[in-house]
Amino acid sequence: MCRLSPCVFTPQGRELYRILFIKGGEKVEETVSESSSESEEDEEPPDHRQEANADLPSEYWQIQKLVKYLKGGNQTATVIALCSMRDFNLAQETCQLAIRDVGGLEVLINLLDTDEVKCKIGSLKILKEISHNPQIRRNIVDLGGLPIMVNILDSPHKSLQCLAAETIANVAKFKRARRAVRQNGGITKLHSTETTQPSLYETRDVEVARCGALALWSCSKSHSNKEAIRKAGGIPLLARLLKTSHEDMLIPVVATLQECASEENYRAAIKAERIIENLVKNLNSENEQLQEHCAMAIYQCAEDEETRDLVRLHGGLKPLATLLNNTDNKERLAAVTGAIWKCSISKENVIKFREYKAIETLVGLLTDQPEEVLVNVVGALGECCQEYENRVIVRKCGGIQPLVNLLVGINQALL
Repeated sequence: MCRLSPCVFTPQGRELYRILFIKGGEKVEETVSESSSESEEDEEPPDHRQEANADLPSEYWQIQKLVKYLKGGNQTATVIALCSMRDFNLAQETCQLAIRDVGGLEVLINLLDTDEVKCKIGSLKILKEISHNPQIRRNIVDLGGLPIMVNILDSPHKSLQCLAAETIANVAKFKRARRAVRQNGGITKLHSTETTQPSLYETRDVEVARCGALALWSCSKSHSNKEAIRKAGGIPLLARLLKTSHEDMLIPVVATLQECASEENYRAAIKAERIIENLVKNLNSENEQLQEHCAMAIYQCAEDEETRDLVRLHGGLKPLATLLNNTDNKERLAAVTGAIWKCSISKENVIKFREYKAIETLVGLLTDQPEEVLVNVVGALGECCQEYENRVIVRKCGGIQPLVNLLVGINQALL
């Protein structure tokens, strides 16, 4: 474990260090960490290893020299190396693998366990960027990085809280990582990062809440984590955060609700917390991703009759009908058509959809659409066509032939 005392460096000192490491000719020994192959995980991505004789760009070797200085433990070299490493394009796989292949992940994770805040921040900024790589995520879990990041959530430094939560959000994309977050108390701590903030109107507080919500979103894809979120008081918390006007935070909040709404006990809590009203309100946002998650959350919840009535009473049917006309974003279109399908189970809602000309628009979506959209469109039309007047509309709009044409497919849900 490194124990580094505070240090200050000038731009000139940083440039001097750049000259030193670029001109230094030492060859860095390559170390390789094994990837996980547990059968319970999501499909493993290929583990791309750089071959010794491969024609690699200069950045690869420069980053490996930087990692050597990180390993050295000299406080000045460590801090400058972290800053210099961030000057590279860490979104490039070559740079990501250069860090990993020479043992840099172990060093970065060890730096998280120091007493030096600057080192923790520098390390987390790098880990946050490179953890978009699926194999790097697994390496971080293999090296025990998640428990350390979970502990950092207790830090009084909000910058550290944000970086740790956002890195956890990136890493917790597969089952074993999500379980590690839960087993190390991460769900409760993520909940605390949001509930202890004095005001959502302060920029830093909003950022802490946003990053915490991002991590909860990743974690909520697990049934056990959904239950842990519920027991930690997640639904009242998410309901409170839904009242903010900050779209960057609303997206992960609504997305978490969307994931959790697949559970029946969550749907009951969503009704009790009057969340449907805010989901409907945010359907009118101009942010397409927020619209998509709101529609998907409504789709999940609208199996319940009372919820379908609430969507109508709060004015949610008209924006859903309006969004049918925007067909470029297929993910959003699938969410919107799904919400319309479930809401159409109630006859009162079908009357409104007829008033908003939604049936004619649905007929127009029977061709040239992804199967996920087609299933929802046909499901919605099936509900609407229980009434004679709507059957007439479908026939007059030329909907019979496209429906017949869909009978030749193999998608059982669509058939």
